[in-house]
Amino acid sequence: MLKLLRIFLACVVICPSYLLAEDVNTSAIAVRTERVFDDLDLRRPVFMTHAGDGSQRIFVVTQQGVISSFKKGKDGKSVQDLKTFLDIEDKVVYADNKNEEGLLGLAFHPKFNDNGYFYVYYTTKAAPQTSVISRFTANSSGVADPNSELEIMQIGQPFWNHNGGTILFGPDGYLYVGLGDGGLFNDPQGNGQNVQTLLGSILRIDVDQKQNGLNYGIPSDNPFVGQERYARPEVYAWGFRNIWRMSFDRQDGTLWAADVGQDIWEEINIVHKGKNYGWDLREAKHKFGPVGADAREDLVDPIWEYHHDVGKSITGGYVYRGTSVPALQGYYLYGDYVSGQFWALKYDAGAGKVTENRSIASENIPVMTYGEDESGEVYFSDPSGRIFRFVAE
Repeated sequence: MLKLLRIFLACVVICPSYLLAEDVNTSAIAVRTERVFDDLDLRRPVFMTHAGDGSQRIFVVTQQGVISSFKKGKDGKSVQDLKTFLDIEDKVVYADNKNEEGLLGLAFHPKFNDNGYFYVYYTTKAAPQTSVISRFTANSSGVADPNSELEIMQIGQPFWNHNGGTILFGPDGYLYVGLGDGGLFNDPQGNGQNVQTLLGSILRIDVDQKQNGLNYGIPSDNPFVGQERYARPEVYAWGFRNIWRMSFDRQDGTLWAADVGQDIWEEINIVHKGKNYGWDLREAKHKFGPVGADAREDLVDPIWEYHHDVGKSITGGYVYRGTSVPALQGYYLYGDYVSGQFWALKYDAGAGKVTENRSIASENIPVMTYGEDESGEVYFSDPSGRIFRFVAE
């Protein structure tokens, strides 16, 4: 008993606070990772998704500018009907020493079956440090026409890093865009707390409308509509450093966002319209820097954080709604690019707190991105091009 007491007291003194979270189940879950689709030859796959068109195709985005599509074999691990869906490598800026640029996002229009529209987010060669959101159109043969590009929006980036890049359609049919603070360190331009810029924010736009000479419209219930002198009306929520990645829970529509930290903390947020998530006044649940802020009502803290002793670059995933791994049902899956660790997090929305944060058995894999297929099964990739899935132990 005395030995146990000494261990406990030592932990109180030296263990970080994240190891002492109350009422949170941190035991390992009976799930492991498994490599799949090993007959693919991919370069830096940064996103995976589906078209929602009933085809069961999986689309993989590579950072250099190519989107491939394929179907799963009967074993769920092999590849069938592999095609190049879109190749815009000649338009995309990517370099290994500036590896936060490139083709970073893909979203299929909710009516893709009818109109063939899909949207991409990429760093363009046409202008220095500029991100572009463009619409392309797929043809009747199931591949995209690279000459069908319609530019929706350009976003200037002061530095090469923190480009964000997630684009996705919400349950409301609007396009959501995750943008970083512009890059470098310490948010030198103060973009996280500046709603007069698009940077450091999640945008929400209507790609089915054109307004004021733009190739998109502003939803009438966006938080800053009518306040254009004060804020950009595209902004839906702000105070983010560099979201990598965000997703909607396909069951209840909750918007989850993993925001990469800087000095000490990584964080997971549940995003609500018109809310300020704190950067660069706060890093996760803590005051950031000499001019930061303590907790206050107008700054929303994340639902979960972890210390850089655990990992140093969060990669956000999905709330699992598939059927192959019942043990994961309702858990938010995420990982860390630096430590190569994986977790399944359970959030009690009614109580407003995390109840479980359970580790998933895996070799240390630098998780680049997560993806979800049409059936709700979740995958992830690493920089070398390998793709993995989750399976029951």
